[in-house]
Amino acid sequence: MLRLMKSRIAPLLAALAGMINASVAYAQDSLNDPAGSGVLVSAVRWLQGTLLGTVATVVAIIAVAAVGFMMLTGRINWRYGATVIVGCFILFGAASIVAGIQSTATLGN
Repeated sequence: MLRLMKSRIAPLLAALAGMINASVAYAQDSLNDPAGSGVLVSAVRWLQGTLLGTVATVVAIIAVAAVGFMMLTGRINWRYGATVIVGCFILFGAASIVAGIQSTATLGN
């Protein structure tokens, strides 16, 4: 029984030691793009610009105005209307939300 417990505890202790060792975590912290990823990075940046650009802003304004009008006239539940509005805040504020989370995470180091 004791031998069985030791065989189960040893991998857990090894994993804990690996998590505590900070050099393993710093090895994963690389800000450079991998070789050959230029096309993918530019495609993702184009997609981000399209989704957060002028067209998306106009669509979000129209959606918030339409949902607000439907909420005021009683055609839509206030909860669903608030969900649309909060979703727009999250969509357009995602960059600042992530920056805040990253700055909070770096304070711990």
